[in-house]
Amino acid sequence: MPATLTVRDETPAGGVSQEWSLEFLNETITVRDLIRERVYQEVQDHNARERAAGPYRGLVQPEGYEQALNGPRAGGKPRPIDWKKQYERALGAFDANQILILIDDRQAESLDQTFTIGPKSVVTFLRLTLLVGG
Repeated sequence: MPATLTVRDETPAGGVSQEWSLEFLNETITVRDLIRERVYQEVQDHNARERAAGPYRGLVQPEGYEQALNGPRAGGKPRPIDWKKQYERALGAFDANQILILIDDRQAESLDQTFTIGPKSVVTFLRLTLLVGG
């Protein structure tokens, strides 16, 4: 039975910058599944809009090389962003504690951690910013 999960991006100050829903085929998923579905969906949405709405604003930004590749090409259209590369970057960011994930207000500890999506489940993504010099 499909399960719907509410996903939020929050700022370090606690404000919600955006909120949407993700659909999963199963009620029990891993943090890795969550990241994969989120990144896949946001990249597909961005690519479908033909990047007309501006720069990519996903969980993690493409590396400089991919950003350059995704710039204008012949015909004026940028190349699509590769969701698999974005997924790998997001996994790395989670492992490096650059992304904090809260599942119903409890911090996710590992990519293989499983959780069950309930009717009121909310997942919050918080991107942490490294401070210079410390």
